[in-house]
Amino acid sequence: MNAILGLVVTIGMVFGGYLLAGGHMEIIMHALPFEGMMIGGAAIGAFLASNDFNTIKHTGGDLMAAITGPKWKKTDYQDLLCLMTELLNVLKQNPVDIEAHIEEPQSSDIFQKYPKILKDHDAIEMICDTIRSMLMNFDNVHQVEELLEKHLESLLEEKQHGSHALQNMADALPALGIVAAVLGVIKTMASIDKPPEILGGMIGGALVGTFLGVFLAYGVVGPFASRIRSIRAEEHFFYSMIGEVLVSNLHKNPVNICVEVARRHAPARVRPSFNEIEQAVRGLKQAA
Repeated sequence: MNAILGLVVTIGMVFGGYLLAGGHMEIIMHALPFEGMMIGGAAIGAFLASNDFNTIKHTGGDLMAAITGPKWKKTDYQDLLCLMTELLNVLKQNPVDIEAHIEEPQSSDIFQKYPKILKDHDAIEMICDTIRSMLMNFDNVHQVEELLEKHLESLLEEKQHGSHALQNMADALPALGIVAAVLGVIKTMASIDKPPEILGGMIGGALVGTFLGVFLAYGVVGPFASRIRSIRAEEHFFYSMIGEVLVSNLHKNPVNICVEVARRHAPARVRPSFNEIEQAVRGLKQAA
């Protein structure tokens, strides 16, 4: 909701200040549909031309995320640590038993306890592939860390495609605003024989294009791109925690130490406390 609130404040302050300074909205409202069509249409067309279908689809989801906030909440981080606790306990007790869970996670009674995580392809793929590598005696800690690091880097880069595409659009909007303004000036020059009051209105309408391009770039699209970038960066900690648990396990640490190392890696805003994790794990043991 912060994104919506910020947008409302921006629009209110800009146009409120304009009106308080004695400005009139008639010229802006008259020119806005045409200037908006030229600038917005050109920006959308350039966006479609410069991005593939997956990026376009991800950008739609990114815009929703900018309004709703990060996907992973505090309870999800707690669920992830509980999930990793259960998997590591099975792995330590009998490595053969873990194969059924990682080969068919959709049918695993452990994964099914955490439906939100189970629906996330990236999290499940990272967990299952890394444990599968460990079962193949791929237990060189530094190699696993390097693999996970590259996996996480590529995952973050993919998640940031939407924000990069929007930032490119924001960078182009001021120039597109100038294009619309120049077209307005051309139109004005074709009517140079008109009275000054009419020419003044036409020049004012042309300048709306410059205003709209700059306003959309720095007041709307740019902030949304920045918001999306920060959201995806925060969500990335969720996947990084998976790597922290598994690498710590390769260092032969007890399960509770592996989980604690990962817990401290979570963002402070959504980090479950030590006692919350301990109580959740105790609840798992009692249910078993």
